[in-house]
Amino acid sequence: MAYAIVKTGGKQYRVEQGQTLLVERLSDDVGKTVALEPLLFRSTDAIFDADGLKKVSVKAKIVGHERGEKLRVFKFKPKRGYKRTAGHRQELTRLEITEVKSSQAKGRSQSTSERGAGGPAGSLATGGRQSSSERGAGGPAEVPT
Repeated sequence: MAYAIVKTGGKQYRVEQGQTLLVERLSDDVGKTVALEPLLFRSTDAIFDADGLKKVSVKAKIVGHERGEKLRVFKFKPKRGYKRTAGHRQELTRLEITEVKSSQAKGRSQSTSERGAGGPAGSLATGGRQSSSERGAGGPAEVPT
């Protein structure tokens, strides 16, 4: 099953087709379809580079606008008689994910040669350790006199 990581309202969500989720309030009306910004797409291979993500579309239908549960905020300073109680209810939008797809014919993952070996040549032979000559002297720098 294909899924995507999308970003909306400063948060990231893992979404699949048919899923419903609550996100921070969107300004569009109920029944409209919105496009969400994908950060990662995963089916048989993972797509997370900018060029590949341009071909990914994640669409959601706005099911309704809701308010979250009430949170109580209580401020108190001892020995001063200061007490304040406030409440907060977050404005939310319920989305139903209608489409998670990539227009690429066949997604491909990066091979290790494209990602880079991750270290100097021969580092695998030494167990990932570098010799002192590869690391540098490590002592105080010599100052010419």
